[in-house]
Amino acid sequence: MAAFSPITEAELAQAREDPVFRQKLLTRNLEILLAKLQKQRQTPRSAYASAAQMREGVTLAVRLAELIASAAGASARSS
Repeated sequence: MAAFSPITEAELAQAREDPVFRQKLLTRNLEILLAKLQKQRQTPRSAYASAAQMREGVTLAVRLAELIASAAGASARSS
Protein backbone atom coordinates (compact mmCIF):
# COMPACT_ATOMS: atom_id res chain seq x y z
CA MET A 1 0.00 0.00 0.00
CA ALA A 2 1.34 3.40 -0.96
CA ALA A 3 1.35 6.15 1.61
CA PHE A 4 -1.09 8.95 1.00
CA SER A 5 0.42 12.19 -0.18
CA PRO A 6 -1.73 15.22 -0.85
CA ILE A 7 -2.32 16.08 -4.49
CA THR A 8 -0.25 19.04 -5.59
CA GLU A 9 -1.39 22.00 -7.67
CA ALA A 10 0.82 20.73 -10.50
CA GLU A 11 -0.93 17.34 -10.40
CA LEU A 12 -4.34 19.04 -10.44
CA ALA A 13 -3.34 21.13 -13.44
CA GLN A 14 -2.04 18.07 -15.27
CA ALA A 15 -5.19 16.09 -14.40
CA ARG A 16 -7.34 18.85 -15.91
CA GLU A 17 -5.44 18.60 -19.20
CA ASP A 18 -4.57 14.90 -19.43
CA PRO A 19 -7.42 12.36 -19.09
CA VAL A 20 -5.01 9.41 -18.81
CA PHE A 21 -3.16 11.07 -15.93
CA ARG A 22 -6.49 11.95 -14.28
CA GLN A 23 -7.56 8.30 -14.46
CA LYS A 24 -4.27 7.14 -12.91
CA LEU A 25 -4.48 9.77 -10.17
CA LEU A 26 -8.05 8.80 -9.28
CA THR A 27 -7.24 5.10 -9.38
CA ARG A 28 -4.16 5.49 -7.18
CA ASN A 29 -6.11 7.45 -4.58
CA LEU A 30 -9.00 4.97 -4.65
CA GLU A 31 -6.58 2.10 -4.03
CA ILE A 32 -5.01 3.96 -1.10
CA LEU A 33 -8.43 4.78 0.37
CA LEU A 34 -9.67 1.20 0.05
CA ALA A 35 -6.50 -0.14 1.68
CA LYS A 36 -6.89 2.31 4.58
CA LEU A 37 -10.56 1.37 4.99
CA GLN A 38 -9.66 -2.33 5.04
CA LYS A 39 -6.98 -1.71 7.65
CA GLN A 40 -9.41 0.28 9.81
CA ARG A 41 -12.05 -2.43 9.48
CA GLN A 42 -9.63 -5.01 10.82
CA THR A 43 -8.65 -3.01 13.91
CA PRO A 44 -10.79 -2.54 17.00
CA ARG A 45 -13.26 0.33 16.55
CA SER A 46 -12.05 2.15 19.62
CA ALA A 47 -8.52 2.33 18.23
CA TYR A 48 -9.10 4.49 15.17
CA ALA A 49 -12.21 5.12 13.13
CA SER A 50 -15.78 5.56 14.23
CA ALA A 51 -18.67 4.09 12.27
CA ALA A 52 -19.42 7.55 10.87
CA GLN A 53 -15.85 7.92 9.66
CA MET A 54 -15.99 4.51 8.02
CA ARG A 55 -19.26 5.44 6.24
CA GLU A 56 -17.68 8.68 5.07
CA GLY A 57 -14.69 6.75 3.71
CA VAL A 58 -16.92 4.28 1.89
CA THR A 59 -18.99 7.12 0.42
CA LEU A 60 -15.80 8.76 -0.81
CA ALA A 61 -14.60 5.47 -2.29
CA VAL A 62 -17.88 5.07 -4.20
CA ARG A 63 -17.61 8.63 -5.50
CA LEU A 64 -14.03 8.03 -6.65
CA ALA A 65 -15.11 4.84 -8.40
CA GLU A 66 -17.90 6.77 -10.16
CA LEU A 67 -15.40 9.42 -11.28
CA ILE A 68 -13.06 6.73 -12.61
CA ALA A 69 -15.90 5.05 -14.50
CA SER A 70 -17.12 8.32 -16.00
CA ALA A 71 -13.57 9.30 -16.98
CA ALA A 72 -13.08 5.91 -18.64
CA GLY A 73 -16.36 6.29 -20.50
CA ALA A 74 -15.48 9.80 -21.64
CA SER A 75 -12.07 8.75 -22.92
CA ALA A 76 -13.59 5.77 -24.76
CA ARG A 77 -16.15 8.04 -26.45
CA SER A 78 -13.49 10.55 -27.51
CA SER A 79 -11.30 7.86 -29.09
